[in-house]
Amino acid sequence: MQITWLGHSSFRIEIGGLVLLVDPWLNGNPMMPEDQHIEATKGATHILLTHAHFDHVADVLSLARSEKIPVVGQYDLMAHWEEHEHVSTVGFNKGGTVDLGGVSVTMVHATHSSSFGTENGPHVPGTECGYIIEAEGHVIYLSGDTDVMADMKVFNDLHHPDIGILCAGGHFTMDMRRAAYAAKTFFDFNTVIPCHYRTFPILEQSAAELIKALPGVNVIEPEVMQPITI
Repeated sequence: MQITWLGHSSFRIEIGGLVLLVDPWLNGNPMMPEDQHIEATKGATHILLTHAHFDHVADVLSLARSEKIPVVGQYDLMAHWEEHEHVSTVGFNKGGTVDLGGVSVTMVHATHSSSFGTENGPHVPGTECGYIIEAEGHVIYLSGDTDVMADMKVFNDLHHPDIGILCAGGHFTMDMRRAAYAAKTFFDFNTVIPCHYRTFPILEQSAAELIKALPGVNVIEPEVMQPITI
């Protein structure tokens, strides 16, 4: 399995013979070099969407069309897109699990918000979520944008994730201290990868606090387009 950070909260996850693009934000992402967009999306089989803020959804429809791949996400938005945007989708909801072809994906709760701007003000298409991704003997908890939640104990009890991809930049989501608290209190991760940080000055720029707070856990500060092999 390889996990490649595309900057911010965007990831390329190669697992179980699939290539999952998580919240792919390429155009306008200050961390993602334009000359690496093709390499970042090469061979993609699915797009996973956690919520509809611009820094997660901006490139989803264009990639779904250009790569001819389905978008996986909350049913209401997926049904709308399939009917009106003419893209293939896999729509389900929190607590539900889908098999993408050897890779199991469970949608779980997150606490954040989800909207995009229109000429008539914010539009709210569904709610925010995270995912549990299972294949190759590994279980990934992908937090999406969230704060700490007691629900996380349920996720661990039911799924026992060994890898956590945790938002940790603060201001809009958990910061490093809160992400460390979540990891220590509710999970038994072997590996933690922080995200939603370093993108803008308003966000935390280092995972040093997270690393210090989680002795015995392999906290990996990702670098854009440098695959992490697990």
